[in-house]
Amino acid sequence: MTLAHDVTGSGPAVLLLHSTVCDRRMWDPQVPALADAGYRVVRCDSPGFGDTPVPAGRFDEAGTVAELLDDLGIDLVSVVGASGGGRLAIEFASRWPDRVTALALLCTALRGHEASPELEAFDEREETLLEAGDIAGAVDLNVDLWVGPEADDATRDRVRAMQRHAFEVQIAADNVPYEPVRVEPDPARITAPVLLVSGAHDLPDFRDIAIHLAGQLPRARHMHLDWAGHLPSLERPEEINSLLIDFLP
Repeated sequence: MTLAHDVTGSGPAVLLLHSTVCDRRMWDPQVPALADAGYRVVRCDSPGFGDTPVPAGRFDEAGTVAELLDDLGIDLVSVVGASGGGRLAIEFASRWPDRVTALALLCTALRGHEASPELEAFDEREETLLEAGDIAGAVDLNVDLWVGPEADDATRDRVRAMQRHAFEVQIAADNVPYEPVRVEPDPARITAPVLLVSGAHDLPDFRDIAIHLAGQLPRARHMHLDWAGHLPSLERPEEINSLLIDFLP
C-alpha cells in the first residue's frame, strides 16, 4: 500500500509527518513557506488518517515511508515530525540514519515513554467516550487538550475536522486485522542534527521527552516555547516556519 501523499516545490527534500490528532492537512501553513524557501516538500497520511485507509494485516509504516521516498527518487531528506509523527520520524531516522539530513521534532511522542497521570486520564476518558459512541465528545476532548491558546477558532475547527475524520475512518475499520510493525528505535544511531520543540501549555510528558532525547542525541538542541501548546505549527505557523527554515539544511 502507498501512503496518500502530495509533493510541492523543488530542491532539497523535506518530509512532513503529522500528529495523530490531525492528518497531512495540518501542514497547510508550512507547505507554501517551505516550497518558497527552495524545498521539495513531501507530506503523507498515516494509516487510518486523511486519505490513507487502515491496511489489513502486518504493516511497516516506517518501511512504507522509505518506499514512498524511493518511488519519488529521494535519497536524502530532512524530516519534520509532530507528536505521533515525531515518534515515526525517530524510528525512520534510527533505521535509515544515512538518509536523514536533519530531524525536527515538534512536541514529539516517544515509544516506551511512561505516561503521566494527566495523559493516562485523557486516554481513559477518550476511550470511554468512543465506546459510548460519542465521537463528537471525543473530538472536543482532543481539541480542548491538544490545541494551545494561541490558536484561533478557524484552526480549532480545522483540527476538529481532521480528528473527527480519523475517528470515523478508524471506527469503520474496527474489524480490519491491522497489525502495525514497530521497530524499537535506537537514538544512538541518529547522526543528523536534531531540533526538539516543546510547549509550556502542553502536557508535561512532551517536555520530559524532549529533555530526555536532548540528553541522548549528540547533535540535539531543545527549544521550550512559552506560548506553545501541543501543535505549535498550527498555533503560530509563521514563527514555526521561520524556525524550520533557519534549521533545515
